[in-house]
Amino acid sequence: MKNLKENYSNEHNLYLKKLRNKSLIVKGSQVGLLIIFIGLWELLAQVGAINSFITSSPSKIVKTIGELWASGELFTHMGVTLFETIVGFLLASFLGTLIAIGLWWSETIRKILEPYIVVLNSLPKIALGPLIIIWVGAGTNAIVAICVLICIIITIITMLNAFLSCDNDKILLMKSMGANKFTILTKLILPYSAPNFISMLKINVGMSWVGSIIGEYLSSKAGLGYLIVYGSQVFRLDLVMTSTVLLCVLASLMYFAVALLEKYYIKKHR
Repeated sequence: MKNLKENYSNEHNLYLKKLRNKSLIVKGSQVGLLIIFIGLWELLAQVGAINSFITSSPSKIVKTIGELWASGELFTHMGVTLFETIVGFLLASFLGTLIAIGLWWSETIRKILEPYIVVLNSLPKIALGPLIIIWVGAGTNAIVAICVLICIIITIITMLNAFLSCDNDKILLMKSMGANKFTILTKLILPYSAPNFISMLKINVGMSWVGSIIGEYLSSKAGLGYLIVYGSQVFRLDLVMTSTVLLCVLASLMYFAVALLEKYYIKKHR
């Protein structure tokens, strides 16, 4: 029996070691690809194989970041865009989930509103941009509203589908035991839909950044989207590329925050 336990322990340790090695290989490859891409980009720009005025280069981007830092504009513009995105992200996720709960609660309302939700989902949200600016005013309010509009329909559809996919037999069992609709919602539907909620948050990370940048294209006096528009107007393409890189960094950090939330949830419910 002791030998069997030792063999099992050795096999388990070897398996865990393989998993760690595989994870290191994947992460190392990801970092390696990024380094190769940046190095190749800089090399091609330095030798003149690509026009660095149009494509910029890593060294010029670093220089531009330094200039923005020295002028005090770097964190101002990053902070504005990050604030607008996070507010839009949180509002859309909360309101969309709340509306999805209401649609799950009432089948009649769900059937009435379903075609309108489909139409709103297919509508290009940027078409409503000028109207939103008139309705709520220019600046932060309009940008957050556009961000919410882009994310909220996806949130409603994703969460409603999650609620409706719950095992009907479990719902009937709870009803047979005297559970009311609120108890079914809180004890069965919401816990069952938690993984879908986290997946929805991951989707909304990308959509919220799209919404905030579109809003800044239409109406803003600060933010990374504003820098992109300004840079393209005055042909400062280094500024455009720098703003784009900063957007990628911020979006990645926000996505990793949601991924950490997912890991915490999985660890807690394992």
